Amino acid sequence: MTFDEMTDRIATGQGFIAALDQSGGSTPKALRAYGIDDDTWSGEDEMFAQIHAMRSRIIESPCFGNGKVIGAILFEKTMDGTSGGKPVPARLKERGIVPFLKVDKGLEEERDGAQLMKPNPGLEQLCARARELGVFGTKMRSVIKANNPAGIKAAVRQQFAEGARILACGLVPILEPEYDITAADRAEGEAAMLEAIEEGLDALPEGQQVMLKLSIPATPGLYTALTRHPKVLRVVALSGGYSTDEACEHLARNPGMIASFSRGLLQDLRAQQGDADFDATLGAAIDRIHAASVA
Repeated sequence: MTFDEMTDRIATGQGFIAALDQSGGSTPKALRAYGIDDDTWSGEDEMFAQIHAMRSRIIESPCFGNGKVIGAILFEKTMDGTSGGKPVPARLKERGIVPFLKVDKGLEEERDGAQLMKPNPGLEQLCARARELGVFGTKMRSVIKANNPAGIKAAVRQQFAEGARILACGLVPILEPEYDITAADRAEGEAAMLEAIEEGLDALPEGQQVMLKLSIPATPGLYTALTRHPKVLRVVALSGGYSTDEACEHLARNPGMIASFSRGLLQDLRAQQGDADFDATLGAAIDRIHAASVA
């Protein structure tokens, strides 16, 4: 796929984006959920080899290339690896799936009810390498935990500032100011966050587009206007700790948003499953998430 073909696939595709980007501290937890205990690997290289084997098994599953998955977010080591005998981004595009790359370096300590992203001085170099490998866009996450105007504005402004760096590298950024779904003031805070996002979009130069990855809102339809905004290529939803069924139920109430789930996609997969069982389990999750995304 060319860049323009990938743009069209993301803008109009009837499907969802798979999040295969667990990294660092989240990898052992993801492996345990997959049925691989900590004592089966030793050191970071073996850990990442295990998670890459899981991701490659997903990518090569027949159901993953059935057209319902339109994009996949990768961890850097996954981008640099192979699947099906080819570089992962090339293999994904061969299967009709647009590759994205997680580029943030983790979170700062909480301040004003938000965790901003850590500094990322090597972002441009990483984006250049990703583009050479055929990656279309990026994803970066910060977390908002309370309806604090200072924290909300700081998180959203940082997302747009880093997004400008990524756009300058020729990639499309997914901005992800995640609002904690357990926050007691989520409805009010998400409304305040929406205002900050709209301010960021108004300041974005004409002709540029970003994507948004947001928690499924407490108020259904809150982000519908964003899904129609000319500077927004697509609005995707994170599962945020919901189970697959819960995430799909909430997502279906939000027209225009499509899924970008990790836990909601992978929660029932196990290393011990035979290929037929693995593919059937993954396929069932893909079908549920696809149905909620196009509802």
